[in-house]
Amino acid sequence: MAEKAETFAFQAEISQLMSLIINTFYSNKEVFLRELISNASDALDNIRYQSLTDPSVLGDEKDLYIHITPDKENKTLDVRDTGVGMTKADLVNNLGTIAKSGTKAFMEALSSGADISMIGQFGVGFYAAYLVADRVQVITKHNDDEQYVWESSAGGSFTITRDTANPPIGRGTIVRLHLKEDQLDFLEEKNIRATVKKHSEFIGYPISLVVEKDVKREEPSDTTIEETAAMGTDADNPTIEEVTDDDDKSKKTGTKKTTALEELNKMKPLWTRQPNSITAAEYAAFYKALTNDWEDHLAVKHFSVEGQLEFKAILFVPKRAPFDLFTPSRKLNNIKLYVRRVFIMDDCADLIPEWLGFVKGIVDSEDLPLNISREMLQQNKIIKVIRKNLVKKSIELFTEISEDKESFEKFFEAFGKNVKLGIHEDAVNRVKLAEFLRFHSTKSGAEMTTLKDYVTRMPEKQKFIYYIAGESRSSVENSPFLEVLKKKGYEVLFMVDPIDEHAIQPLKEFEGKQFMSASKEGLELDEDEEEKKRIEDQKKEYEPLLVRVKEILGDKVEKVTLSNRILSSPSAIVTGQYGWSANMERIMKAQALRDTSISTYMASKKILELNPAHSIVRNLKAKVADNKDDSIVKEISQLLYETAILSSGFSLDDPTSFANRIHRMVKLGLDLPIDEENAMSSAVQATADIPPLSEATAESKMEEVD
Repeated sequence: MAEKAETFAFQAEISQLMSLIINTFYSNKEVFLRELISNASDALDNIRYQSLTDPSVLGDEKDLYIHITPDKENKTLDVRDTGVGMTKADLVNNLGTIAKSGTKAFMEALSSGADISMIGQFGVGFYAAYLVADRVQVITKHNDDEQYVWESSAGGSFTITRDTANPPIGRGTIVRLHLKEDQLDFLEEKNIRATVKKHSEFIGYPISLVVEKDVKREEPSDTTIEETAAMGTDADNPTIEEVTDDDDKSKKTGTKKTTALEELNKMKPLWTRQPNSITAAEYAAFYKALTNDWEDHLAVKHFSVEGQLEFKAILFVPKRAPFDLFTPSRKLNNIKLYVRRVFIMDDCADLIPEWLGFVKGIVDSEDLPLNISREMLQQNKIIKVIRKNLVKKSIELFTEISEDKESFEKFFEAFGKNVKLGIHEDAVNRVKLAEFLRFHSTKSGAEMTTLKDYVTRMPEKQKFIYYIAGESRSSVENSPFLEVLKKKGYEVLFMVDPIDEHAIQPLKEFEGKQFMSASKEGLELDEDEEEKKRIEDQKKEYEPLLVRVKEILGDKVEKVTLSNRILSSPSAIVTGQYGWSANMERIMKAQALRDTSISTYMASKKILELNPAHSIVRNLKAKVADNKDDSIVKEISQLLYETAILSSGFSLDDPTSFANRIHRMVKLGLDLPIDEENAMSSAVQATADIPPLSEATAESKMEEVD
């Protein structure tokens, strides 16, 4: 005789919640399985804790597990655990009136834009079952009570019946979902596997899926049976025949369906173990499972934080940078956040700064509150403390990598830009990160040098760390800005990565030595009093030339002055101390979506520096003294400016005018008329009349230029 069902009314808030879940469309309905598995894990935790003091509570069912059984024929999905189970009173209280405040808070969070995936963090995760099911049964057995069935079709009531229809389960709970017609995909093995892997892979108990398998079996065919029977009647004439392959063909091969358990979460939560008990192979396997990388990691940091805040973490540095490391649309999913081994999210931007976006791993917090929405998570103090610790441990990991030269070369080649971005963005750790910087220099040769090694090699009288920024090493190695610095024996760092100048600007100094650009105004070179006096005398001597060149160039330059940084070059263009350098201007102009208004106040204020020791400049000074309005003075002044623009790393605003000016100088050298109109035809006709360069007369105008 069937037991009579008792009917109970849901609490008003529960009814509202269930109505909200049923009647609203959510795309990520898979969270229902995460919540049911999480609840099953809690029930297993409960019975395990009880068994520590009273082993008898386990009874005959000593194995603690979670089984998932899809039944396509009946359109049901069972989630079975051998946890503590529920009494009749527990069913009424836990599934009918529990978590009034949590229910209310969750609905408020939903109305303010929170996601359905947060349901478990408000203590009402069980009701996520109604995302995919129109009827739910809970079959449960507690050690202190009989076996009961809780059932509801998400109306305003639920029933509880003493269970005499289902087989005894011993202890624990089965949550049976009668799936909606449009949710039958959740009965497919691949979907269940994917959902468990994504959300519940590191639950501390084995999660097994009941799968169907086809097993081959061999049966004798009907014809073979008849022949055997016929032969058996001729008892007087027994015959012996060899068994051939043809005899095997006479057997019928059939299949039968059997069920088997397959464990879905074989990768155990490695972070819960002591680091000294874990092998390198285990870390490598865990890293590959976590990240889907095909090669091993470069380095790993496994640590736990205890005290007022408790969390465990494992951080990995990959061997190579992903191709989309700095792509703006790239999803930040390298650090997975767990709360007590239950996956919460993998895109918490506040968990780790952008410059550490290449670090992969997991964080498992014991202290994050369950009733936390995504918006609250961003402002949560615990997250801020976790972030601070992750940055600190990441820097410690980089320090460990730097102890091995070969490993650090791989690291810096892949993630050097990230370190430089960190210097630009992270004011707290700027000095620590500067120790990881590596640059080529005038004295480093093929190797790269650290700032610490640079400072160690500095002559006693050198007060600054000199650097020059440019597009490539070859372009800066031969720069005119290095001429005097090389002569004095000062080492100059080559900054050829586009982000280098961004990193150096906020750094300002290293171990008390300020950074100084070799291509900017105000270069200090430790000159003695005699040198300073000589420079002042030269300024007075060359004043008429400087004034005239400034008049000719006009607004192209802010001023014209004598240089203390070039030896063999006649001129160079330097920039103001606080504006863009030539290299920075080139980078900013290359930005397709840049704000062009910034160029009006950040564009380089160009200063033309002339070398008073160069023959061109000396002769030009004499020309100005003779006749400052001479056309040759104007022509050479323009050429000095334009060649300096190119050699200093800038681009010409009017390359055509520069090309025409060079062509005129070539004609002077070839003793051709400057006003020649038909360049192509005249050049062909005049080729035969052009004297060799070696026969040029002493009156040649080119010599006048020199």
